[in-house]
Amino acid sequence: MTERRVILSGSTFEEQIGYARAVVDGDRVYVSGTTGFDYATMTISEDVVEQAEQCLRNVETALAEADCTFADVVRVRYLLPDRADFEPCWPVLRRAFGAVRPAATMLVCGLADPRMKIEIEVDARKATS
Repeated sequence: MTERRVILSGSTFEEQIGYARAVVDGDRVYVSGTTGFDYATMTISEDVVEQAEQCLRNVETALAEADCTFADVVRVRYLLPDRADFEPCWPVLRRAFGAVRPAATMLVCGLADPRMKIEIEVDARKATS
């Protein structure tokens, strides 16, 4: 039987909707779609690049709690309501994933709150000793 545990960020969305920021299942880590909200203050920037930076801080925090880093990410999904907002985020995304080169997908879709301009979801695999 594999270890399964949930990681919570303190986001009010997790409580209201009923999900975890991440789930650790054995050596696999699944980080939920993570937005640019600062979960401590539940505030969000209007700038998509700043939102992408905050998304990555939120993802990094969840990964760290799962004993992982960006280097362990094997899959990333970018979700944006406006395709024109994706390219300005590339330098930020490259800093996080450029050396790792996970499989990636970008989708254009509506997000839960009109203030959200990007959402990032990752899957990681814990390094085995």
